[in-house]
Amino acid sequence: MTAISPNPEKTEVYYPSSDGKPLAETYDHLYAILTTLEVLKQHLSGCRVTVLADQFLYYNEGFPRMRVAPDVMVIFDVEPGGRDNYKIWEEGQVPKVIFEMTSKSTQGEDLAFKKTLYEQLEVQEYWLFDPKGEWISEQLRGYQLLEGRYFPIFDSRSNVLQLRLAIEGKLIGFYREDTGEKLLIPDELASAVRQKTQEVLEAQELAERERTRAQEAEARAERERTRAQEAEDRAEQMEAMLRQYRDRFGDLPSE
Repeated sequence: MTAISPNPEKTEVYYPSSDGKPLAETYDHLYAILTTLEVLKQHLSGCRVTVLADQFLYYNEGFPRMRVAPDVMVIFDVEPGGRDNYKIWEEGQVPKVIFEMTSKSTQGEDLAFKKTLYEQLEVQEYWLFDPKGEWISEQLRGYQLLEGRYFPIFDSRSNVLQLRLAIEGKLIGFYREDTGEKLLIPDELASAVRQKTQEVLEAQELAERERTRAQEAEARAERERTRAQEAEDRAEQMEAMLRQYRDRFGDLPSE
């Protein structure tokens, strides 16, 4: 059951957007968060959905201390774009998918408080990713909500996102279920753009060389046509001279 309650008073309540704590425990965790955020934002671009990272999720109106900051959360049927924080009662939607980049030091909170809270909020999928493999040997562990309770996901597939998840070093790799195509991370996307640009430049250079060769061949053909025409003109001139000679002196003497 979604844990949302109305504010009993009409007094204005302040909901902070930051607690001053760092975004992630280590660089590996930070990179995993930012990469997951950008890949999912790109994948869901054009849809009525927002993807947020490390921002407060307020789930009980009037109680600003009742909050959590998921590493990455995907919320459908809301306006795209960022928020300073996310209030469930204002947006009208609970996150459908949440990722936590877990570690040995956050294991207890991720498996107890957060797992219980997300289950109560009816978050459809909860994924734990351990980039360093500190306590999850397989690095990735997923749960799906069935009849109000979380059950393990054994095939690393997100039914909500229609993506297959794979471990790729210290990152999560995402693959489309329909085509098998990998969703490129920013570094791979930049590399692909550079490769495509290089291919276009090479194709343009090849086309330019072909045009140059065609132009040179045409120029040679034109020179040949000119020489042939000149030879034909000379032959006609010689024939005309011979006719004039015959007209004046008769046929040329035979040998």
